[in-house]
Amino acid sequence: MATEATADDASDAPEAYETLLERARRWNTIGSAAGVLAWDQQVMMPEGGTPARSKQLSSLSSVRHDMLTDDETAELLETLADSDLTDEQAAAVREIRRAHERAAAVPVELVEEISEASSEALPAWEEAKATDDFDHFAPHLERHVRLKREYAEAIDPDSDPYEVLFADYEPCLSIERAEAILTELRETLVPMIEAIRESDADLAVDTFEGTFPTDDQEALSREALELVGYDFSRGRLDVSSHPFTSGNQFDCRVTTRFDESDPLGAIGSTIHEFGHAQYNLGLPQEHWGTPLGESRDLSVHESQSRLWENHVGRSKPFWELFLPTVKERFPQVADATVEDAYEAANQVYEDNLIRVEADELTYHLHIIIRFEIERDLVRGDLTVEDVPEVWNDKYEEYLGIRPETDAEGCLQDIHWSHGNFGYFPTYSLGSVMAAQLYAAADEAIDDLDDAIAAGDFDPLHEWLAENVHRHGSRYETNELVEEATGEPYTADAFIDYVEAKYGELYDLS
Repeated sequence: MATEATADDASDAPEAYETLLERARRWNTIGSAAGVLAWDQQVMMPEGGTPARSKQLSSLSSVRHDMLTDDETAELLETLADSDLTDEQAAAVREIRRAHERAAAVPVELVEEISEASSEALPAWEEAKATDDFDHFAPHLERHVRLKREYAEAIDPDSDPYEVLFADYEPCLSIERAEAILTELRETLVPMIEAIRESDADLAVDTFEGTFPTDDQEALSREALELVGYDFSRGRLDVSSHPFTSGNQFDCRVTTRFDESDPLGAIGSTIHEFGHAQYNLGLPQEHWGTPLGESRDLSVHESQSRLWENHVGRSKPFWELFLPTVKERFPQVADATVEDAYEAANQVYEDNLIRVEADELTYHLHIIIRFEIERDLVRGDLTVEDVPEVWNDKYEEYLGIRPETDAEGCLQDIHWSHGNFGYFPTYSLGSVMAAQLYAAADEAIDDLDDAIAAGDFDPLHEWLAENVHRHGSRYETNELVEEATGEPYTADAFIDYVEAKYGELYDLS
């Protein structure tokens, strides 16, 4: 009988696999529709729309959750458990199984409440930030912490709750590995930043001082997107309080924001979001709605945005290409040289409090502070009411600066309004990965710097499409990096990169 059952299962496998994929396409289509509603809430929805929008998103979340966790999905996965599948099929089943098992552990009522809490917390966060009133947001943060503890306990009551939440964003790397990389970065960057502060190097940090009208910055951002190859037929650029990207391989939209005193901020955030969008737009269209057509998790996603923001957008070849366009928009920088622009784009700030405006080095200390606070919140080692003071203390300890307001302190990021605990480490993990991927691309592409300076981004696009984008979620994180670069995922390339780049900029021995 066992032999007959196995044979039956084998014969049922092709049909079961196709049925499972079709179900995945349906629940992912629902998730995609929810993403458009969430994009609209942050970009275009009238202020009064929140009550209905929270219910809309909650209902879609509930329907998607039901499809992912119902008996038919479980039965299909059981049929495929011991089937003879191709590598791609096995990868798709692996990803669906992981999502199913995690979702099935969480009561649908909790899923709905988390979605509703997020919709209600977003406008509260926006008001709290605008009015510098942490107390207005605190009850929403308290609710998110409570709900996410319940969520983690439902999935794995015997594990560290923060580790469970981290796995939502990076299931393929352990929290121990993430903490090890963050520690390595801190141990490398803190003394480097101290040496930079003691350096006598005189960088052209005032190159972009002045007033730069928002309309002109928006036009420049569009020109930057066109230059690097953004497909406006499958996307759009809008403004939001916190830059983000939303979409898929058919429709992927980016947002940015503007500060009339800081045109570099808008350029950097726009190119950063382009990296996210280019990854989504480069996913295989024939696998839409299945794991093979979905991006790998957030460390990989962040590697794409940080690669374009830092290794391209902050590079000297890029400024050779883009500075003439900037001068056309802003005649006040007519006398700037490429070296001036490069130095201004790569200065290390001594007094910056805002993560999204941070330089390439101190950025990671911003991440470490958020990581430590949210980890302690989730573990119950920190109360919500103590967040502002602990935040300020850590900024003073790690960066030597102290926020004067909560708006420029613990209210500056949108992530906690969504309940996204476990998200922040992926920023630094992605930056590390970006350096490794770019080093491999640079080695594989003849004269990459010359191509960028000439405005030819096709070789880099093609390398990333071939080595990262086309794989979707076929490989787990470590496998993907090793397939692309021939080396295991480490911080070595990042450390080599920053030591060489900032050693030259700041005359470090």
